[in-house]
Amino acid sequence: QVQLVESGGGLVQAGGSLRLSCAASGRAFSSYDMGWFRQAPGKEREFVAAIRWTGGGNTYYADSVKGRFTISRDNAKNTVYLQMNSLKPEDTAVYYCARRSRPYYSGSYSRVDDDDYDYWGQGTQVTVSL
Repeated sequence: QVQLVESGGGLVQAGGSLRLSCAASGRAFSSYDMGWFRQAPGKEREFVAAIRWTGGGNTYYADSVKGRFTISRDNAKNTVYLQMNSLKPEDTAVYYCARRSRPYYSGSYSRVDDDDYDYWGQGTQVTVSL
């Protein structure tokens, strides 16, 4: 059984930064791509960022966060991170980390679907004020 636990959310002023962490239990963390998603009130959950199981520069971002957010992973700690800089009020949402269902995924990230991920954390609230 895999458990994902997010932390690091909170209230921050526009222009500020937060770093989210997602600690994973279970084996084979390093074999799976990991992703961050978010859901704002009254909106559907949307993709934010993903990192391949190979790590390094194999990262992907939604256009809305490109250049401001950075996803990374530490396989020794079974943890994935989301560094969020230059935060905007429209970044306010519950942020979820998720594990891609297929290990050693080598396919495209041209389109990301929730259904591609099988384990989800409980979410952490990020609120950005003016």
